[in-house]
Amino acid sequence: MAFTRATGKHRAPSRLTRGSAKIAGAAALATTGVIGGMASPALAADSSISETGLNQVIAIEGALADQIDAQADAQKHQADVAAKAKAEAQRKAEAKKRAEAKKMAEAKAKAEAKRAAEARAEKARAARSAERTRLGSFQLPVAGSYVTTGYKSSGSLWSSGSHSGIDFHAASGSSVVAVGAGTVVEAGWGGAYGNNIVLRMTDGTYTQYGHLSSIGVSVGQSVGAGQQIGLSGSTGNSTGPHLHFEARTTPSYGSDMDPVAYLRAHGVNV
Repeated sequence: MAFTRATGKHRAPSRLTRGSAKIAGAAALATTGVIGGMASPALAADSSISETGLNQVIAIEGALADQIDAQADAQKHQADVAAKAKAEAQRKAEAKKRAEAKKMAEAKAKAEAKRAAEARAEKARAARSAERTRLGSFQLPVAGSYVTTGYKSSGSLWSSGSHSGIDFHAASGSSVVAVGAGTVVEAGWGGAYGNNIVLRMTDGTYTQYGHLSSIGVSVGQSVGAGQQIGLSGSTGNSTGPHLHFEARTTPSYGSDMDPVAYLRAHGVNV
């Protein structure tokens, strides 16, 4: 059961206290003689007894009031302690919640960064793979064509006595493309080859395209596999429109190797 009291230590006197005070006043008057002459010895004795009992009652009431005050103070202290404990627990709970939210946000950001890095790495790998495929892929210099004169064919048409390359069937003006990726190291008139182009391939070998009617690239230019570099024709020492194709170990005449074997080694069906 909770005890309550008025604010402060100054409380209005109770009716019992006020009654006691009146009797005490009457006793005082009797002592001074105001009503003493009228009081009998027996009445004086009764007053003394009454005064003693009232003092005891007043003392008990004061002790009870002090006890109530102490209990009220203790209850208030306990309530304050409980409120502080509750506030502290709430503060800790909120701090824990914020820490967990921050941890989750950091974990999410880390996971997203990891996924982004993996995506970039995968994209880079795909790009490198595509580039290797592009650089490593080879094709015919004239789409859908076929060999009309083989490698090392003999005859008076060639100053060395034999054919240093192969001839592909190609009507005049047919598109001539790079068989693979490379860099143009020669583009212009090549004597008996007429208009010709020489490419340095990415694997360090060279390819040559002769008797062109026109040239579409310049020295130093990079080209990809299948990129048009010129048009077929019959310029130079030629008996009719076709494409002369050579595979070489150097950019110069005389370093030729079997073009059919070269193309087949790079996956071209010749």
